[in-house]
Amino acid sequence: MIKAYIPKEISWLSFNERVLQEAENKEVPLLERFNFLGIYSNNLDEYFRVRVATLKRLSLFGSKSKIILGYSPKATLKRIQEIVLEQNERFEKTYSDLLRELKKHKIHFVNEQQLDAGQAEYVQNYFHKEVRTRLMPLILTKENKLPNLTDDAIYFAIMLRNSATEKKRYALLEIPPASILPRFIQLPEKNGIRYVIFLDDVIRSGLKEIFYILQFDELTAYTVKLTKDAELDIADDISESYIDKLSKSLQQRRKGTPVRFVYDRNMPPELLRILTRKMNLGPGDVQIPGDRYHNFKDFMKFIEMDKEGLSYKKLPPVRHRDIHYGKSILSVIKKKDVLFYFPYNPFDHFIDLLREASIDPFVTSIQITLYRMATNSSVINALMNAARNGKSVTTVVELQARFDEEANILWGNKLLEEGVKVIYGVPGLKVHSKLCLITRVKGEVTQRYAAVGTGNFNEETARVYTDHMLLTSDKKITNEVLKAFNFFMANYRKDKFYHLLVSPFGLRNKLVALIENEIRNAKAGKEAYIYIKINNLTDEDIISNLYRAGNAGVKIRLIVRGMLSLVPGVKGVSGNIRAIGIVDRFLEHSRIMIFGNGGDELVYITSADIMPRNLDRRIEVTCPVWDPALKKEINDIFDIQWNDNIKARLYDETQSNHLVRTGSTPVRSQIDIHGYIAKINGQSPEATQE
Repeated sequence: MIKAYIPKEISWLSFNERVLQEAENKEVPLLERFNFLGIYSNNLDEYFRVRVATLKRLSLFGSKSKIILGYSPKATLKRIQEIVLEQNERFEKTYSDLLRELKKHKIHFVNEQQLDAGQAEYVQNYFHKEVRTRLMPLILTKENKLPNLTDDAIYFAIMLRNSATEKKRYALLEIPPASILPRFIQLPEKNGIRYVIFLDDVIRSGLKEIFYILQFDELTAYTVKLTKDAELDIADDISESYIDKLSKSLQQRRKGTPVRFVYDRNMPPELLRILTRKMNLGPGDVQIPGDRYHNFKDFMKFIEMDKEGLSYKKLPPVRHRDIHYGKSILSVIKKKDVLFYFPYNPFDHFIDLLREASIDPFVTSIQITLYRMATNSSVINALMNAARNGKSVTTVVELQARFDEEANILWGNKLLEEGVKVIYGVPGLKVHSKLCLITRVKGEVTQRYAAVGTGNFNEETARVYTDHMLLTSDKKITNEVLKAFNFFMANYRKDKFYHLLVSPFGLRNKLVALIENEIRNAKAGKEAYIYIKINNLTDEDIISNLYRAGNAGVKIRLIVRGMLSLVPGVKGVSGNIRAIGIVDRFLEHSRIMIFGNGGDELVYITSADIMPRNLDRRIEVTCPVWDPALKKEINDIFDIQWNDNIKARLYDETQSNHLVRTGSTPVRSQIDIHGYIAKINGQSPEATQE
């Protein structure tokens, strides 16, 4: 274990605190603050389902677990509990503050006890028409076992009481998810005031109608939520096909071990004891007392309001200077490299490229990796259309894209039905690279065009995730993208890569070599620097080498969105390393690496984070950017972000997440980058804003 290292699970909680800070920030528009509460809650759900679940598994190995992990999983779990409870207090206070702010805008949340006669009638009618038939309670007895509770769903734990006899019974009732019924119901406006009620409270108002057959006159409902281990266990059984293995493991996920139990702190102790006993929860399990409502992730789809100042002003995508309506995109890429930066450029450009390829009579094939797809994917539609038009279409569909596995199986089947060749990943490795290769044959000339990106081919996330995509016809790149697809089709065929850095075959060693090169340059008195923008940096070996580089005089700047196990600014260890993180309206997702290289600067974009899984257990592709104008563009973007003094947080050994407040000129990088992208594409920044 290296001297200065923050466990990634603790570092991740620091990242989620930065999201919570945005919800707390009074300068952020009101509805956006609700959205950040939803993001925080959604993030925390996944964190428990994956990271905490993994720690719990490792803790079963006893003393060996510390050797495996490098630090104690039990001690880390204890620290997680402390941090989450502290953050939960801030979360609940922020939510209360936001409700008060809503009232200032004439929007009131009401519960079932605060309804006037007209509202009560409206809620009763809604309950009868939309809700009642979807409610199926389970009576809790000593004998019956709990059913397999839905992961991350919310339930009512209900106490039924007869006030005359003092007799009590208990029941459990699942609240329909937001995919079935809206979580927030707007009541009729009155005197210019809008009223909103939780679905939970609509159900509370009708509980007596559900339990009418039982002789109880007092019914009280308390919200509970169970989060389960969501990791997949894929048995290495050669008699089963890969897709069958995955389908079975998805069934196992539904029976996952509990990793977090959230409950209404006002629940009677005897009801809490019954539930925890039936769920086999012990003192080592994370149990979090909360308020009346859970599943705040539903606030990511809160009610819409048109009032000025309640949401961010839109930043419409800027059309790329080289892409014109009615003009061939392939002909542009043949002449020069093109760099898109989403969402500042429209993702429509890539869909237009696929459409063009699908009808171009000289295009013979399209090959693409698919990791996470949009719900109604135009990318998938373009690929199926290409197959209908006689093109050879090959898709590498990664079945292990966490929480999208079932959707990817469905997409794979749909593609197969249209004659698309579907490769379900690579056994033992997760295909996380973002590659597309279009082959065009005219006469005896074969021309290939490649798209290499930092993010998924997904038009939904491309609206809110920042990602780079390089389009090129340079043979040095396209020939190696072809090698990658040849490997996907025949896993025993491992070609050498001279320009692309591909994990797990060479990316780790090349990264170390690039760092060593900067160390040599620094010792020779040359300018030496490493600038990295990444989502997560946790790999001990790379961190050790960065510490060595910093101590040798290499200037190191890190922009890390999520987990950073490296500890910057520690005298004698990392004094020459500075790190920041940015949380704002867009999710920072693009991955960039820049090395000084003695004056001949090397610039890369990559799909890989600097984590053991990305370097050793995934197919990732890191692509050089050679065009001088595009290298300058990437450098300019990095500089704008590095100088952010509005939304950037400074990383230090205390994980304090203090906002950066340097410089006299305010720099909010995401807004300034939008202006920069507009400028280099020949548009006025003011003209692009709505």
